Amino acid sequence: MAEEDEVKTEANGQQQAPQMRVLGQFIRDMSFENIMAQKGAPSDAQPDVQVQVNLDAKKRTADNQYESAIKLNVTSKVKDGDATLFVLELDYVGIFHVDNVPDEQLHPFLLIECPRMIFPFLRRIVSDITRDGGFPPLNLENIDFLSLYRNELARRQTSETPKMDA
Repeated sequence: MAEEDEVKTEANGQQQAPQMRVLGQFIRDMSFENIMAQKGAPSDAQPDVQVQVNLDAKKRTADNQYESAIKLNVTSKVKDGDATLFVLELDYVGIFHVDNVPDEQLHPFLLIECPRMIFPFLRRIVSDITRDGGFPPLNLENIDFLSLYRNELARRQTSETPKMDA
């Protein structure tokens, strides 16, 4: 009996691990513009692809439910030129049920872990859209959401720091 009491005490004394369930995911907004086809740019041009990523998260009305969004802006231009081949804008959202995450860790959790869960689906959509748009499929590299989060925090801190006049 003494062993059972120790196990219960240990189990009761420990905080439960964070839990996350993906309740759904969807494209909130998407735009693909094939500028090459509209303007007749050469189809054999070497592309220079630029990808911008923004993250957003917000609480939903239901208890413990949150939205986490990845917003991509992809621009492909002709390498060694300024002609644009295509532009893709995509706002992809995951709906999550999150339990046992302390309040001070919720913000990074929603902007790091949640996007990490939905990114493979976003990658497939980008690949399919670019292929269906007449280009080779664009396979996005993995995104380091932790570095992205840290960089955004650092950017906000430097922009909020009061500037001193000389």
